[in-house]
Amino acid sequence: MSDTQQMILDPAIRDWVLIPIMIVMVLVGILRHHITMLITSAPKAPQLKAIRESKALLRGMRLRTFGNSIPQHAFACRKAYLAQAFEAGKYLKNPDAGKEGTPAPNPMTDPDMMEGMMEGMKKQMMNMVPQMLIMGWINFFFQGFVVIKLPFPLTPRFKSMLQSGVDTRDMDVTWVSSLSWYFLNLFGLGSVFSLILGDNNAAGVDMAAMSSMPGAMPGMGAPGQQQDFNKLFLAEKENILITPHAWDLENVEERLLKKYGKTVKKSITSSGSSPSANPVKKDSSMREKVKGVQNKGNSKRR
Repeated sequence: MSDTQQMILDPAIRDWVLIPIMIVMVLVGILRHHITMLITSAPKAPQLKAIRESKALLRGMRLRTFGNSIPQHAFACRKAYLAQAFEAGKYLKNPDAGKEGTPAPNPMTDPDMMEGMMEGMKKQMMNMVPQMLIMGWINFFFQGFVVIKLPFPLTPRFKSMLQSGVDTRDMDVTWVSSLSWYFLNLFGLGSVFSLILGDNNAAGVDMAAMSSMPGAMPGMGAPGQQQDFNKLFLAEKENILITPHAWDLENVEERLLKKYGKTVKKSITSSGSSPSANPVKKDSSMREKVKGVQNKGNSKRR
């Protein structure tokens, strides 16, 4: 169909529909960026207790991840301390929140939560209002216009996306309507805004603000909900308790000697006792082995 279908567009459509829509989108994006910078307040420094609460979880995760780099006794001490602290709620910002019978905190009384809700509503307003105005302007003045033909073929599944507002069943899918041209500019002018305003700009559409409901905090799963750190601490305590330990430097002397081709004589241990039962004897025997190997090397050099 694309080989036989021929359409000639009036050059006035290019001059009075195609280019004006793109210019208006760029100017509105620049205006949106400057207004967003004016109405957005400077971020406040987080509270010390909130930082301590979040860093405590990272401490437990690091112990589980890198615990094999420390000896067994050091790992056991840290493991017992963190498990007891998480159980008692020592790192909670509000220690009374973990007690039974304590009502859930009201997010409307939290200044940080209220400030985050207001910032989210401002960003959502700056995304929705210009889009509604431009879409109404295009539907009123340019409804039903075919403005451009794409230079590459597409499947029929793109027809509903590229020909919005034009109800023609037989027209080739590569033709783009005026409303679809608006959507292509809405999601495709990000590189232009980055070139004009820099990388961290508010001119493009914010998908996070569009998908979120009013009052949603950044990083929250649902509007008005706070993370329950007491449950997170209890879950992290269980993870720490079931984490095994295997010291990475166990028998490192023997492994080092084997790596360079040195023979290591294993000491005879009594039946029923493990090699690590007497660490003092083991360390002294290993030192004697290392000294013996060094003396042999020096005698050969002489």
